[in-house]
Amino acid sequence: MTVVVGVNAFHGDAAAAAVRDGHIAGAVAEERFTRRKHQAGFPARALAWAVDEACGGDWRAVEALCVARKPRAYLLRKMLHVLRHPGSAGRALGRIRNLRAVEGLRGRAARELGIGEDQLPPLVGVEHHLAHVASSFFPSPFEEAACLTVDGFGDFVSSMACIARGNDVSVLRRHTWPHSLGLFYTAVTQYLGFPHYGDEYKVMGLAAYGEPRFVRELEQVLHVADDGTFRLDLKYFRHVSEGVDMSWDQGEPVLGDVFTLAWEKLLGTRRGSGDEVAQKHMDLAASAQALYERALVALVRWLLPRAGTRKLCLAGGCAQNSLANGKLYELAGVEELFVQPAAGDDGTSLGAALWHAHVDRGQPRNEVQHTAAYGPKATTTEIEQALRAALPSLNVGGEHDGFSLEVAADDEHLASDTAQALVDGEVVGWFQGRAEWGPRALGQRSILADPRRSDARELLNVRIKRRERFRPFAPSVLAEHLTTWFPTAHPDPFMTQVFPMDAARRDKAPAVVHADGTGRTQCVDRRYAPLYAQLIDAFHERTGVPMVLNTSFNESEPIVNSPAEALDCFLRTNMDRLVMGRHVVRRRGGAAS
Repeated sequence: MTVVVGVNAFHGDAAAAAVRDGHIAGAVAEERFTRRKHQAGFPARALAWAVDEACGGDWRAVEALCVARKPRAYLLRKMLHVLRHPGSAGRALGRIRNLRAVEGLRGRAARELGIGEDQLPPLVGVEHHLAHVASSFFPSPFEEAACLTVDGFGDFVSSMACIARGNDVSVLRRHTWPHSLGLFYTAVTQYLGFPHYGDEYKVMGLAAYGEPRFVRELEQVLHVADDGTFRLDLKYFRHVSEGVDMSWDQGEPVLGDVFTLAWEKLLGTRRGSGDEVAQKHMDLAASAQALYERALVALVRWLLPRAGTRKLCLAGGCAQNSLANGKLYELAGVEELFVQPAAGDDGTSLGAALWHAHVDRGQPRNEVQHTAAYGPKATTTEIEQALRAALPSLNVGGEHDGFSLEVAADDEHLASDTAQALVDGEVVGWFQGRAEWGPRALGQRSILADPRRSDARELLNVRIKRRERFRPFAPSVLAEHLTTWFPTAHPDPFMTQVFPMDAARRDKAPAVVHADGTGRTQCVDRRYAPLYAQLIDAFHERTGVPMVLNTSFNESEPIVNSPAEALDCFLRTNMDRLVMGRHVVRRRGGAAS
């Protein structure tokens, strides 16, 4: 047995993953344990869990500890930047301290784990974007593929285009500091009044309500060429002239404003986080999305003929832009697309481990990633313990204080009863198997509802999720019915692509159709998600609609990881039913309304 462990550390979305004999043994982000969104710093609990999952916690079985950073990559360019822009020197020192922390990772791991440093395997650094590439290509179904990564910055690079065959990866082009599509999108996000790290997805959702009437203005900020090259007009950005405040300490990451006052001269006063979202803000979101899509399509169009294939693997934070991803088939000539479900920096932990296993060690590729269920799993005993702790007077078959508890006889009864609850208007917390790897709930840690309900979006956004009203919800669709409802859709189990719903069917599932007539589809294949498919089958039999509304099981927090967290979220929100394994807790008093 050979185990390789990878980490993303001292950055946002700290995470750990383990690869055993070429197979993904486990992968999880630190936020799932600490309950802080996008937890930065060192992934102590995730690392301990990953090693325990892969080899029972025996570090002697771990061949390498890999980190998705190469602190000395492009060192000359970094030094020249500081010399040319002395105003950023102070913040550059902070980055140097961060890079030193990466180089001292073995010592930090030893202290956090309570073991001697000599008990740990060698530290292997993998360049950030190569780790992104590895995370998407090596688990893909392709023997060869074009690979593209796009994010803010990592090891001085913001985008990388590659061709990958077997175990070999060749870099065709890089975009380096200071130009970045990810930074452009972050600047728009902050300008529109969404200040938190990782808020970019809100702009993507808001874009559906607007018209791209500010594209010409934004073209002054981001210049996109037909050959896929791009550049920022740096007078609109702080990262070169003075630097940007960043905090990657233990806790939620903090990123200062990346844009300058020139944005406000160009577009008017920024929106405050508490201000009303006006039509202008929707139009700006639509304009930014349109310009980003133009850049992404140009990159892919440049890459595919040079790679000699129409198969594409995507990773990097911008690969989570599902609206753009779904357009690559028609606009860029992509034939098949694989997007790593943990496309952001958490996914680089897996990528670093896969790079070492397949490139450095030459292990054969022997796994295709059909599922994202690589996280922690709760036992029946742990579920029962959580129930006793949260609802000590509630017994199986009984009722107490407004709740009842039952245990389903088998999966068939569980699926049938849950489907009927959805038909009856209940909102269901669904906690099954291993937690998902990445930011999307995919039927392991989900909140489910009837997609036919015209009021479901308002109910879930305002009364349960407590988030912005414009945010969409996604459909989990049975694979065999995908193209009947979404005619141009391609199978994607990870909910990373958006496609238009058939116009004639939109009124049959209004809760999962966004303002632009699209849905971010999860294609549910019964071979890889049998219980979830069984539930949707039962719902389909009752309604003629082969999908359910699926959103993440959380409320202003990371997705729930344990039975106790699932119970806590259920009890403090308006969900009607909680299904954990075969244990079913129901709130007496009828469906949420």
